[in-house]
Amino acid sequence: MSAGVEATILVVEDESILAMLLEDFLLELGHRAPTIACTVCQALETLAARDVRFAILDINLGGETSFPVADRLDALGIPYIFTTGYGAAGVPERLRSRYILQKPYGADDLRRAIAAHGPVAN
Repeated sequence: MSAGVEATILVVEDESILAMLLEDFLLELGHRAPTIACTVCQALETLAARDVRFAILDINLGGETSFPVADRLDALGIPYIFTTGYGAAGVPERLRSRYILQKPYGADDLRRAIAAHGPVAN
């Protein structure tokens, strides 16, 4: 990690209400405030500029999917989970081994997913 730059959780979510709720859950669970990206482009820029240690990706982002972000996270060796209201339908075969947190979910569901698939809380 670069000096003066804190590791972060990246949240990729295009619905602002859901992004704020997810931020509240993460804070409640003891994590720092996440970096929120609404688009694939914003998420990829964040990965280039920040020390991301874990990511939570909504699969459907308006007219695009978060799969390019997942591919980049895989290349960087950064753990992540998907969130969706649609289940595993439409997830490419190469990404089906990743955990999918079904919407709607609560803080306890998120805690269990992070404990099993991500870093420990700060």
